[in-house]
Amino acid sequence: MWASLRCSIDRCSLIKRREALVYNTPAGHVTRDIREGVAKLGDLRFKVLDSAGLETASSPVDILMRTSEMTRKVLPKSAAAIFLIDARAGLQPLDMDVGKWLRKHAPSGTPIILAMNKSELLDDGSGSLAAAAGEAHALGFGEPLPISAETGLGMADLYEILHPLLEEYVLQNNQNYHDNLTPLDNVSNTEDGDAPLQLAIVGCPNVGKSTLLNALLLDDRVLVGPESGLTRDSIRAHFYFQGRKIYLVDTAGWLQRTKQERGPASLSIVQSRKHLMRANIVALVLDAEEIAKAKCSMRHAEVVIARRAIEEGRGLVVVVNKMDLLRGKKDPKLSEKVITAVREEIQTVLPQVTGIPVVFVSALEGRGRMAVMRRVIDTYEKWCLRLPTARLNRWLRKVMSRHSWKDLASQPKIKYFTQVKARPPTFVAFTSGSVQLSDTDIRFLMKSLKEDFDMGGIPIRIIQRNIPRKTGHTFKESGPRTTKFVKAVASDKRVLSRESPLEAA
Repeated sequence: MWASLRCSIDRCSLIKRREALVYNTPAGHVTRDIREGVAKLGDLRFKVLDSAGLETASSPVDILMRTSEMTRKVLPKSAAAIFLIDARAGLQPLDMDVGKWLRKHAPSGTPIILAMNKSELLDDGSGSLAAAAGEAHALGFGEPLPISAETGLGMADLYEILHPLLEEYVLQNNQNYHDNLTPLDNVSNTEDGDAPLQLAIVGCPNVGKSTLLNALLLDDRVLVGPESGLTRDSIRAHFYFQGRKIYLVDTAGWLQRTKQERGPASLSIVQSRKHLMRANIVALVLDAEEIAKAKCSMRHAEVVIARRAIEEGRGLVVVVNKMDLLRGKKDPKLSEKVITAVREEIQTVLPQVTGIPVVFVSALEGRGRMAVMRRVIDTYEKWCLRLPTARLNRWLRKVMSRHSWKDLASQPKIKYFTQVKARPPTFVAFTSGSVQLSDTDIRFLMKSLKEDFDMGGIPIRIIQRNIPRKTGHTFKESGPRTTKFVKAVASDKRVLSRESPLEAA
């Protein structure tokens, strides 16, 4: 059964893969944003939301208060909520506070299922599990369900509880079973023309990546604030732009991983790099205020991100955020200086790709959102470009005629030129003879392709293949050629075959 609904729960075991960051620490609150996935529980399919831990005693300016507010906003959109407590730790005072918080903020029609997680060690027949369940009754949410998200204990009982709730929800809302449920892992199985564009937002900490994601979605989808390193999980969301479906990934701040780093910060770095490799287009976010202070466009970590994206064959769009902070400075032309410096320096730092698009925005004010998406779409279309072989070979004859060679002997003989794949565009030059294409020749062909076919801003690959010459058979002659004729000799077998059996006897 498929259902278009939302269910708030710790979702690691329901989506059958390790998607969210998991780390064994009571403090630090690894999950901070609302993460969404497609849960698979028997024949049930539903959207599941993983929310941050609730901390009702936090101050209004604390991060945990903001995460609580995000959880409060998603409860009215949920068909059911699963209240998780730690069975091994027993009932804590904070669990009682969370229970009061749920009774206050959860809509009256939303069922709340009390589940005791980490129950696998108490299920030993000693009665400790029954004692923990009796203690959990004090929360007032009915019979607690012992489960283990790590081992799968209690998932069958959870299925029996959720199945009627989901059926009733679907009937009440008249929803299509397949509505709005497209697992992100199935994106790569679609055709290139129908595949959604996968855009990753990357950059150093506190440059405004999450604010940019919220501006693109026109919704407060992820937690934002002045704190550095606020985002830990890579948050994925989808939206439509000009009829095209786009999967958007907000990654954690990119840092150089060191041996001293432990815990969620180290896991965030690994996860960010993984999503960078999955993306089609990478939006590298820079801080305009930091550029103005340092008088340098890109820090070392940002250069590493850009070069890795190009090496992996991804399209790159540079987004300079926080342009609003340059207004009101002593230098009225500071914005113009930053714009000029960034464009020139990026071309110097990344000479292997010319024409990288640069967009100057203010994500906090929402300015530049359309410009970012237009650049992303344009880069993606170039990245998916396919050129016919006949057109390429007509282009090749013109290009080779205008290139200045030292002499005819040094000119490589390119028989034909063809494109073997897109995403990124990859070409093969078939040459004959012993002369190979030099690095200079390949750079000349790449530059000509970008200029003549408007392919600037994306990585292009050219592979050369040598066509071997046809070799015939040679005969070594040491003297005059003589022809020998072999005299035919009658075979006795043929004679015997004509004899009768009696004659042969």
